Amino acid sequence: MGKKVLLVGESWTATTMEVKGFNNFFSSKYETGLGWIDKAIEKAGYEFVYMPNHEAAEQFPFTMEELQEYACVILSDVGADTLLVPPVTFAQSKRMPNRCQLLRDYVLQGGSLLMVGGYMTFSGIGGQGKWAHNAVQEILPVTLYPWDDRMEHCEGVYPETVDPEHPVLKGIGSEWPPVLGYNASTLKPEAKLLASICGDPFIAVMEAGKGRSAVFSTDCAPHWAPPEFCNWEKYDLLFGNMVDWLTGKV
Repeated sequence: MGKKVLLVGESWTATTMEVKGFNNFFSSKYETGLGWIDKAIEKAGYEFVYMPNHEAAEQFPFTMEELQEYACVILSDVGADTLLVPPVTFAQSKRMPNRCQLLRDYVLQGGSLLMVGGYMTFSGIGGQGKWAHNAVQEILPVTLYPWDDRMEHCEGVYPETVDPEHPVLKGIGSEWPPVLGYNASTLKPEAKLLASICGDPFIAVMEAGKGRSAVFSTDCAPHWAPPEFCNWEKYDLLFGNMVDWLTGKV
């Protein structure tokens, strides 16, 4: 495996209807949550590859050979259905490889996976993320709840360092900026808790077969990650450390 890091998700399209008296019209926009995590990964010396949600349904790898081009896969705000329901399966009832099983096997064979929190990862809003119901759950360091697991905190809550000596938290210290929410889960016995939030896992890691996995239970961009977090002086270091550990660099 080389030094490519694949980020899947972190994109959305919004449609707005404006009503002006008798008349109304629609407008739409496409946005991504890039601008922070991508720069952190590139700063750490990796080649950043981006696959937004609308492309992932067709373009996420269907074979191990394709997947092993990447040293690390990051899932951020992308639901499991995007991988589980390829367009040809939905429209033509064509059988295709199960890419959640493929992702599990990729990690077990030496790959690495980071799941970043959001409305469509973990179980997410209304439970629509659905990552608790497929093979990816087997190699995560936490057990996901099979329901809406969002913990919204508009007042801001602060992570707490648990294991400051771990390579992922090297140079991070104990002072964290606030976040506005996260996905709740429970730590697996074989996993290691590095940071907690409100008594739940915030950062957890695990050896899985020949590979490694990690979860970061809040967002890497707004809205759960406010400006204080996205512009935090240690943001780049944190995500660089995570990818370094996941890929076995440290």
